[in-house]
Amino acid sequence: MNSSAPSAPRFSVIVPVYNRRDEIEELLSSLAAQVDIPRGLFEVVIVEDGSTDPCGDICERYAAEGLPVSYFYKENEGRSIARNHGMEHARGEWFLFFDSDCVIPARYFHDLDSDPRLPEIDCFGGPDAAHESFSPVQKAINFAMTSFLTTGGIRGGKVSMEKFVPRTFNMGFRREVYDRVGGFREMYSEDIDMSTRIRNAGFTIALLPDQKVYHKRRVDFKKFFRQVYIFGRSRITLKFLYPGSLKAVHVLPALFVLGLVALIVLAIVISPWFLLPLGVYIVALWVAALISTRSPHIATLAVPASFIQLIGYGTGFLSAFTTKILLGRGRDINEEILARKGK
Repeated sequence: MNSSAPSAPRFSVIVPVYNRRDEIEELLSSLAAQVDIPRGLFEVVIVEDGSTDPCGDICERYAAEGLPVSYFYKENEGRSIARNHGMEHARGEWFLFFDSDCVIPARYFHDLDSDPRLPEIDCFGGPDAAHESFSPVQKAINFAMTSFLTTGGIRGGKVSMEKFVPRTFNMGFRREVYDRVGGFREMYSEDIDMSTRIRNAGFTIALLPDQKVYHKRRVDFKKFFRQVYIFGRSRITLKFLYPGSLKAVHVLPALFVLGLVALIVLAIVISPWFLLPLGVYIVALWVAALISTRSPHIATLAVPASFIQLIGYGTGFLSAFTTKILLGRGRDINEEILARKGK
């Protein structure tokens, strides 16, 4: 099935999907509800990555209702290769990437198309936020992933402890970037790798702070822990690829884990007063979450979500640091990744 506007659109939205029918329904619904934009401004390219529960019928329904959506089914090879497949079939001047679990605000494309900064940049990213319809756990996880107190503001916030890096839940770059840099590599933290390659090629990257999306993320704490654990491990992989990329902010969760263990041991062996810094941090998290969400219930959930974010990322980082750097295993990671699709 392939339905699109007769002339090339300015923006091509590329979304990989794997067994996420409900998410695609919500994403396409939000894209169909865009307001104050000219006809044919954007197209949607959905790439089904070998799903056993495909969403082709949903895409076909939205295409029949007028949304310019193209649907491609391919064998399962991973989300990065699916994105590359989408870029091969996209017709726009800009390639935009959303995750399947995103909901797009109704004025996203109106604001993006009229943004005076867009002609001056080659790549952009925007922040994510929690929609009012999200569950309390989803809102708590969103806080944990975006708060300066947990991630240092590196995931699209206005305050950041490192150079801004677009992420594929809300990222766009010009076609010429793809022509020169190539596609995504099939690896964890592939968006950080892609952003680094774009910057190293001399292209300009900017944060567009008003171009937010609503990102549902993981729906329970167990899945969230697994996700951030992998993020922590992949940071060491990125260090091998880009030796100067490891910054202090990336090490902080690992230091948090080591400090947490030290405080607990000291509290048991010497005095419970050693837990005081931990108590102060918990209060700071709760207050910050309360100010952000205006909900005592979500603020309470945000405390364990924040600890999961820090402990998960920190233990993943420490695990990979120990095996790949201290023990010297996996030092051929460069060859492993470079052998996969993408330059």
